[in-house]
Amino acid sequence: MSKFSKGKKSRGATISTASLPDIVFMLLFFFMVTTVMREVDLKVKLSQPEASEIEKLENKALVSYIYIGEPNDSKKFGTEPRIQLNDQFAKVSDVAPYIEQKRTEVVEALIPKLITSLKVNKETKMGVITEVKQELRKVQALKINYSTLEKVERKRRR
Repeated sequence: MSKFSKGKKSRGATISTASLPDIVFMLLFFFMVTTVMREVDLKVKLSQPEASEIEKLENKALVSYIYIGEPNDSKKFGTEPRIQLNDQFAKVSDVAPYIEQKRTEVVEALIPKLITSLKVNKETKMGVITEVKQELRKVQALKINYSTLEKVERKRRR
């Protein structure tokens, strides 16, 4: 009673899959090139101050970042400003070895061009920042950059 034949299967137009591997590899390379891997997971709250006269750093490979601010998990770590180097909390005394270690990773000719960038929460007291700067002076890391956001001028309505 069925109208369909069981023995004979009709073959319609098929889609060629010969170019499918090429498309997959093009997508793979696209995402490999455009994806930016995050270097550090921030464990401190970072609300940077704003400034009107700022300059962008040219070679970010020569920049070592020090993050200072209140910990994200205030129940576990308290509310006092903490220093973060790479992915770990650190003491002020850990700043000098951190800079020395960064210097060993760079070619000797580029050591004078190394910059230490302080990314500090705008609510942080200057005492912690001054202690970090004193440690940087001990290891002759005198090129210091303060990271800020660009200030957006708002027009006032009259």
